[in-house]
Amino acid sequence: MNKIFDNTQVAFSLKSDTELKRAYFLFKMIGSQPLVKIGTAVTHFALKAHLPVEGLIRATVFDHFCGGVNEVDCLKVVDKMFTKGVSSVLDYSVEGKEEEAQFDAALAMTLKTITFAKEREAIPFAVFKPTGFGRIDLYEKVGEKTNLTVAEEAEWQRIITRFDTACKAAFENDVFLLIDAEESWMQDAADAIVTDMMRTYNKQKAIVFNTLQMYRWDRLDYLKQLHELAKTEGFHIGMKLVRGAYMEKENDRAAAKGLQSPICVSKDATDINYNAAVLYMVEHLNQMAIFAGTHNEESSYKLMQLLNENGIAKDDKRIFFGQLLGMSDNISFNLAAHNYNVAKYLPFGPVRDVMPYLIRRAEENTSVAGQTSRELTLIEKEKKRRKL
Repeated sequence: MNKIFDNTQVAFSLKSDTELKRAYFLFKMIGSQPLVKIGTAVTHFALKAHLPVEGLIRATVFDHFCGGVNEVDCLKVVDKMFTKGVSSVLDYSVEGKEEEAQFDAALAMTLKTITFAKEREAIPFAVFKPTGFGRIDLYEKVGEKTNLTVAEEAEWQRIITRFDTACKAAFENDVFLLIDAEESWMQDAADAIVTDMMRTYNKQKAIVFNTLQMYRWDRLDYLKQLHELAKTEGFHIGMKLVRGAYMEKENDRAAAKGLQSPICVSKDATDINYNAAVLYMVEHLNQMAIFAGTHNEESSYKLMQLLNENGIAKDDKRIFFGQLLGMSDNISFNLAAHNYNVAKYLPFGPVRDVMPYLIRRAEENTSVAGQTSRELTLIEKEKKRRKL
């Protein structure tokens, strides 16, 4: 397989020298665990104390990792990236809400992004988080098959209705809809709802996509079981494949409760699991669609190779590669330059409300071995190329 991800001229073609320097500074900061901890604590304090720091945050970490404060604000980033063939997924990244009015507001925003996506070729997907539509504790109770109170049952039905409203809108507007995965203890209940949505709206093709976190050792078996169900009942499977983002939390909870961790025993085991899921889905592409959400170059090359070996067109709409805005531009833009389908996640929302997402992103980058150093190496290479 021809190696394409070292081409920094393509990777950073949209970045000015100033933006490149900012990226270098940010990844230098993120690469230091003590600095991330200090920065997180200071940011929390400043926001709680209502200090005027939002302008500084917006000019640095926010503008690097986020598309804007609202969907219209994102358009300058969306349109700019699409000139290079890179699509966008608008991700309303306001987390940690607990009230019914907030869940209704998240649904309204999801419907708004679906309508927004329908009108723009550059935005083929919409997305939402299950806990954007309901309380995590309720998902956990349903997943554990705990008896619900009358009030909880009514609350659960409202969650299902929100899912259905969003999925129906995606179906009617022919917009792909990604549904993110979260903590393992709430996922069984979310999976059950999403499977019902696939039954209803994925009869002709995959519109509704669930998410598999492949750092969980049970997810490949789950995919195979879901496939058997899909064959029996006649629906298509849409699946976003990711490695996962809650590893420390998952391991800590399992240890505290004396349970077996749901996480693979090693990074290598996770990589094997991820690549096995990609292979399985490519082999059954007649009934599946893949959103390969990965910052791993080797996994990206493996999927490229599978498409080539199976005679599948690079731009087959059943296969998308996905990365986060502000990361792995060497993968995203080089894939797009070679005519693969690529979509960047563009988190958006008010600066203050998006900070929990940005802090989690910084902490994840710090804990992922090699990711930050790879970003820095590529930026340094591009800076040297530009000087020459």
